[in-house]
Amino acid sequence: MNLTVLQEENERLKALLAQTQAALAEHQAALAASEEARRRLESVVSQLNHEKFGAKSEKLHPDQYHLPLEDVEIAQGVLDAAQEKAQRVIQGRSHGSSGSRQRNRGHLPAHLPRVELRRDGQDRRGCQRAARRNPGATARAGHAPPEYACRRCSGAVVQAHAPEHIVPGGLPTEALIAQVIVAKFGDHLPFYRQAEIYARQGIQLDRATLGNWAGRACFHLKPIADHMRGHLAAAERLFMDETTAPVLDPGRGKVKKGFFWAIASDDRGHGGQGPPIVLFHYAPGRGGEHAERFLQGFAGQFLQVDAY
Repeated sequence: MNLTVLQEENERLKALLAQTQAALAEHQAALAASEEARRRLESVVSQLNHEKFGAKSEKLHPDQYHLPLEDVEIAQGVLDAAQEKAQRVIQGRSHGSSGSRQRNRGHLPAHLPRVELRRDGQDRRGCQRAARRNPGATARAGHAPPEYACRRCSGAVVQAHAPEHIVPGGLPTEALIAQVIVAKFGDHLPFYRQAEIYARQGIQLDRATLGNWAGRACFHLKPIADHMRGHLAAAERLFMDETTAPVLDPGRGKVKKGFFWAIASDDRGHGGQGPPIVLFHYAPGRGGEHAERFLQGFAGQFLQVDAY
């Protein structure tokens, strides 16, 4: 084995090590989110015990317990996605591989429209001649990648790879998961209410399933948020402000005050070429320690705030 081969192998191992360390770091972050969700779940259980066995019970509507439980289920989805990624990296599998899968697809109602998506293979050439489509490759619904084979040789059949999914082996598309997330966080529609809406269409989806989907999506969207955070840290000037937001406080029967912090950068009016970016952070207060935490890494010259 010559020196060049050894150097190439060394670089490959270094890259694999860095990838493995990154996957494990994401796994640790997901574990931290899961631990926070576990603490919230323990708070819910404690309140339930108080209602059942306490001397002075303050009865709450059962729906009030759904929201903290949904946080737990989102955290579990983040953890599941992180574990799957770490396992793929450690075992050297491709992104589309997921090992053993637990499937519970059920049955979709007949009135839903069926859409057939066809994907061509990447290479139809065969033995340097145009390959022809295999007439036996059809599907009634869903993804139907056509098969191609050369009639002049005995080469392998060419077929496009199956698309990757946020939920390995699952049915939900990216569009459906995006709809669930927007309904939850944009339209303030909890998962248990969304499950009731889907049930009216004959689609049986429980709250835990929707929460797991959202958690997996959060895991895969995190690199985008990190990239945006990096752009903000490198900006010349930032704008920062906070506003109050009511936050449910399980066990008290009322809401408490929280704060959404917005950090924005838009230099288009100053001749800048970068895209406008805004990130929102949640904090329980409006103290300076929160601002310092959110602005960690910022080395620009200007920070515009209000006069509070």
